Amino acid sequence: MKQINWLETYRQYLTSERQLSTYTVRNYLFELRRVDSQLGDNVALVAVTREQLQSVIAGLHRKGLSPRSLSLCLSSIKQFFDFLLREGVVKVNPAQTLSAPKQNKPLPKNMDVDSVNHLLSIEGDDPLCLRDKAMMELFYSSGLRLAELANLDCTDIHFDQAEVKVMGKGSKQRIVPIGKMALAAIQHWLSCREQLPHAEAGDALFISTQGKRLSHRSIQARMNKWGQEQAMSVKVHPHKLRHSFATHMLESSQDLRAVQELLGHANLSTTQIYTSLDFQHLAKVYDGAHPRAKKDRGK
Repeated sequence: MKQINWLETYRQYLTSERQLSTYTVRNYLFELRRVDSQLGDNVALVAVTREQLQSVIAGLHRKGLSPRSLSLCLSSIKQFFDFLLREGVVKVNPAQTLSAPKQNKPLPKNMDVDSVNHLLSIEGDDPLCLRDKAMMELFYSSGLRLAELANLDCTDIHFDQAEVKVMGKGSKQRIVPIGKMALAAIQHWLSCREQLPHAEAGDALFISTQGKRLSHRSIQARMNKWGQEQAMSVKVHPHKLRHSFATHMLESSQDLRAVQELLGHANLSTTQIYTSLDFQHLAKVYDGAHPRAKKDRGK
């Protein structure tokens, strides 16, 4: 009896029934053949055990395959054996309980101070220009989240105290300072806000040309537009300005707790990851501050 080539059968299934692209099918088959090649001649892929697969994944990891690549490889194996289960070829999926090494979450890259200054050097006195400049100045000045800025009302800006009242995650309110550049930009915007229809917007700080509170998507689109207008080398979005704010504040103050409060983070560990704080700086602070870590400079 002729032996079925299950890799070829699976390829036909992906192409005909699932109608995946040629590129995707090729990637699936590449991962499966990579695993098959690691098993050796004595073990058939369709007969592999959980332990053997675990050994292959560990071996690929030792050879330098990234967590992301290992995750894709493992996903391909699991889907292949799900197919074999439906075909009645196997009784269990040996890869079902396997997991790839944890992937490090990529951190957003901040813009340097010169890049931010260039982005915010917007000239123009029409209402939309002044509105957008005020939004971006406030993002960078106070490190707000997108939702926090979108939900601001005019009464949340306290000009006398140079502060903004923010409703953060979990309905937690916080007061954040506003820099003088952002305050000036907001005042310029408010001086012409009445030129836009605002009957439906109520007291919303930032409104659209339709007279409604500016939506999250509109804010993102306007920032992306200005990034292109200013010929920025990176895509500009709210989180990038928030991250730039946090990084620049930390570089200047070296006060992780203060930055945590400004960002509205519940846990300090979130702030540490968010700002890409390097361990060498932490170690330097520790060596200089902890009573049992201070080095004897006299010796």
